Amino acid sequence: MMIKMETIDDYDYWLPKELIAQRPEPFKEHRLLVYNKTKKEIKHQMFEDIIDYLNPGDVVVVNKTKVFPAKLIGKKETGGKIEILLTSKINGKEWQCIIKGKTTVNTKVILPENQCVITEKKPEEYKFVVMFNKPITPKYLEEYGKTPLPPYIKTDAPLDKYQTIFARETGSIASPTAGLHFSDELVKRIKDKGVDFAEVCLHVGLGTFVPVKEQDFKKHQMHYETYCVDKHNADIINKRKGNLFIVGTTTMRTLETVTNEEGIVIPGKGKTNLFIYPGYKFKTKFKGFITNFHLPKTTLLLLVAAVIGRKELFKVYSEAIKKRYRFYSFGDAMMILR
Repeated sequence: MMIKMETIDDYDYWLPKELIAQRPEPFKEHRLLVYNKTKKEIKHQMFEDIIDYLNPGDVVVVNKTKVFPAKLIGKKETGGKIEILLTSKINGKEWQCIIKGKTTVNTKVILPENQCVITEKKPEEYKFVVMFNKPITPKYLEEYGKTPLPPYIKTDAPLDKYQTIFARETGSIASPTAGLHFSDELVKRIKDKGVDFAEVCLHVGLGTFVPVKEQDFKKHQMHYETYCVDKHNADIINKRKGNLFIVGTTTMRTLETVTNEEGIVIPGKGKTNLFIYPGYKFKTKFKGFITNFHLPKTTLLLLVAAVIGRKELFKVYSEAIKKRYRFYSFGDAMMILR
């Protein structure tokens, strides 16, 4: 009997548009769907109830990356609007980016107190290269840069509303959104219970959100993203007395990059293009995985399926849609317990 190979189309699903969260909600209103993989049981709770699943000696791992105001709004000499999303710095004046708007090589874009020209165009790889007249400095971005919200969010939001409370290391073009559910008050209560937090850093770039175009998703090539795990935080994880809880897909990919076959986290920094999809054997020994509800046919959804299994994933997602959970970046959370 032949086993049908899964394709990316097997990871599609229908979502009512009104369930795509358009703005951040107060912390007290964040919901949490808990799926116990062993018991095959779903519970509906509020996110702050996560403390009930944590015990003294446990460790919660988060991503401390900080989003920078990476979106610039300009116009062509002909007057057409152009959006430039800065994805990686080549040097002070030259950046790799994503561009929204019709452009060709040598197109000039007029920006506030600056201008640039497109020197390279590879839209199939989500890559453009632009050369600015003046260097793009943190001060310039602070004054003229916009919050790089995903395209499915049709409203604007100040940068601090798209930033987790753990954000310390600048470098991301998207927020590690599972961390957006933690308030200072909740973190204090969790720590007071005897639970430790460990921080890793992965700067969210193209690798996290570029859609999968290959039907055979195993052929998809992830873009590289920069990560760092220091000895202090590796020790917190390795020397824990209790269980490990991982917050977000970027944290999971970082830990899987630096964890050896014995489940020990090795401090280090570099670039990773680790792609986790169903069939992947996890090296990290974790009890709980906290994440948002993700877009269809994405590497993020495939990672969750690697933890939970495809049939169980869509069972959970169907229940979340039925119960009117809020989806995507500003949406609610789910936790998988193993």
